Amino acid sequence: MTTVLLVDDHPLVRSGLNTLISTTDDLEIIGEAGGGEQAVSMAGDLDPDVILMDLSMPGMDGVEATRQILKAQPQVRVVVLTSFADQERVADALAAGAVGYLLKDTDAREVLAAIRSAAQGHAPLDPRVARALLPSATPRVSDTLSVRELEVLRLVAHGLANKQIGRALGITERTVKVHLGHVFRRIGVTDRTSAAIWAHENLSADEPR
Repeated sequence: MTTVLLVDDHPLVRSGLNTLISTTDDLEIIGEAGGGEQAVSMAGDLDPDVILMDLSMPGMDGVEATRQILKAQPQVRVVVLTSFADQERVADALAAGAVGYLLKDTDAREVLAAIRSAAQGHAPLDPRVARALLPSATPRVSDTLSVRELEVLRLVAHGLANKQIGRALGITERTVKVHLGHVFRRIGVTDRTSAAIWAHENLSADEPR
């Protein structure tokens, strides 16, 4: 059972999410917070698997709440659920440690899928959010990455850790890190989450999976 903490300053939004999640057999709401300070406190007390985090709240906002929660509980998976998809907010949330970013008009089934995906170690990102972070002129994958680098990047996009990638490809964890360093430089990103975003936006259209 995946435990979920809801964080949103609007009771109606929390009620709707509670009703949605309560229809499942594998997800359980263990608490609701109406602001950032309360979220930090409740996360410490309840130790949820996944937190659905709003960003715009009075007092402590969702970015700072995410930062404080993950500093104390790095195992928690924070998925942002907000109305804002501008580049600055998305970047701030991901930099704070959020693993996923959804917009509030996302289909209900996709919200449930994102919670499950985050709990399994993946990074659920709304395609509209991914576009906000990507450079306007992205080079073709086939022109910048080797076959092995593409394999590593695809596995990063599926949420695998370096050790798991190494086992899957029959290479050492150190070699995986070397490939990732090359990938980051060639596609113009600095972290795994941005690389995953880039992969989701580019690999399916540019390269066979």
